[in-house]
Amino acid sequence: MSAYRGGDTHKDFPQQLLRFGEGLFPSLNLGTNSAEIILNETLGQIVHSLQHLIEAVYPGLENLLERDFRWLCSRAIVLPRNDTVNEINNLTIQRVPGQVKTYKSIDTVTNVDDVVHFPQDFLNSLNPSGLPSHERSFKVGTPIMLLRNISPPNMCNGTRLLIKDLKENLIVATILTGPAAGQLANIPRIPMIPTDLPISFK
Repeated sequence: MSAYRGGDTHKDFPQQLLRFGEGLFPSLNLGTNSAEIILNETLGQIVHSLQHLIEAVYPGLENLLERDFRWLCSRAIVLPRNDTVNEINNLTIQRVPGQVKTYKSIDTVTNVDDVVHFPQDFLNSLNPSGLPSHERSFKVGTPIMLLRNISPPNMCNGTRLLIKDLKENLIVATILTGPAAGQLANIPRIPMIPTDLPISFK
């Protein structure tokens, strides 16, 4: 079960969200280890599947290419887990018209001596937070979000963009948010080394 914001008319939404995070909303206890939070319509609308969540936040995805970019800027689905993010991305991209382009990461250990212990298939299966998964699919006209600071303040972690072209090692996109909104940006293949794992790989 997921919740989404039920419109732009609720000015007290931020305060209610804070109360929700602090555990001040009334809840119905279901047992010793679980509880159900009761949401009213001013905080959100209850949906019972990821498909319904996508349709509630992004209605009419089949016509996404005809939408104004400000429509995309006014909505987002924020999730705590990478696997759920990937599931929603895959469900969403299936509904948008156009040809899919898939990119794969090139994962290698930074220490040559570790090659024997950590084969590439194993590295490809890792999904640390803050890094995209090994295989990602995109379509022209769909929104993306940066996970790294590339060129602050225009292109920072969290900047949203709209894909214009998908090349072999480059994504061309229009910046949707921030001081450079409306400008074109080139996102190249970028080497990244996570720091929160016991092994060092790129």
